Amino acid sequence: MKAIIPVAGAGTRLRPHTYTQPKPLIPVAGKTIISFIIDALVDIGIRDFVFIIGYLGEKIELFLNKEYPELNKQFVQQTNREGSAHAIWTAKEAIEDADEVVIVFGDTIIDLDWQKVIDEPHSFLCIKKVDDPRDFGVVVMGEDGFVKKVVEKPNIPKSDQALVGLYKIKEVQTLIDVVEYNITNKFRTHGEYQLTDALMEMINRGVKFTSVPVDNWFDCGKKEILLETNAMLLDKEGYASASLPTYDNSIIIHPVSIGENCIISNSIIGPHVTIGSNTKINYSIVKESIIGSYASIEEVVLKQSLVGSDAAIKGLSQSLNIGDNTEIDFS
Repeated sequence: MKAIIPVAGAGTRLRPHTYTQPKPLIPVAGKTIISFIIDALVDIGIRDFVFIIGYLGEKIELFLNKEYPELNKQFVQQTNREGSAHAIWTAKEAIEDADEVVIVFGDTIIDLDWQKVIDEPHSFLCIKKVDDPRDFGVVVMGEDGFVKKVVEKPNIPKSDQALVGLYKIKEVQTLIDVVEYNITNKFRTHGEYQLTDALMEMINRGVKFTSVPVDNWFDCGKKEILLETNAMLLDKEGYASASLPTYDNSIIIHPVSIGENCIISNSIIGPHVTIGSNTKINYSIVKESIIGSYASIEEVVLKQSLVGSDAAIKGLSQSLNIGDNTEIDFS
């Protein structure tokens, strides 16, 4: 089995952070988004990975080569971003020899029993009930227990079950064939070549898909969802920092995740705060926030904030959304 992880998107909804940092490398609860995906797949025995890169792809490649040197990795460049199916099509030569593939989009954190990826005998789509299905790919189940129809962002949804960005495909050559068919015939939906349309064509050709509900699903494309995900994970066992050094004249309100070599003094940190490595915080109060590495925070009160790496903030109480390599002085 090979894992395909598309990470070529520009992450426009998270700007200014994604001007300099790929969305999959943004930290949540002490880990990058893409690490949550890779670690879950490695835990069930997958070692062969295909990463479809594009915008800031060199940063993703450097990170993965450093953090996961033992994995078999292939990097495929998606120069023109023309949709999720187009991303898979660019990687067709890397996956055509696979007996089956699992596709996980690189900006999504999914909570489920990952062993089902191995154990489920059929190809499957992971789903989650949502309040407004019009913003998602939607799954309609048949009476036989298999997927009857998938539709990308329908105006009038026939179901409230949304695709969450995790798929297992056993019929790999059929997947490649239908994607190539749709691209050759310029079959687009909402201006792009959608994986949803390819899956529907596979169903039309007789492929059977089951559906696997997930426990939780976070599409980490917005500041508010990132912070919500950060808080939820820190509340779970195994994500928050278990032991921390003593910080000078400071109070730590758990749960928090604090990276290595941080200098924290005269401050109150927490709850639900993730701080990267080598960050300095002085005379500040920080709660319900994510702070990047090598940041400098002084004399501020931050809540519900997302602060990028190498950012510097001084002297104001405010809710901020500050990108990497930014310096702000309110004094």
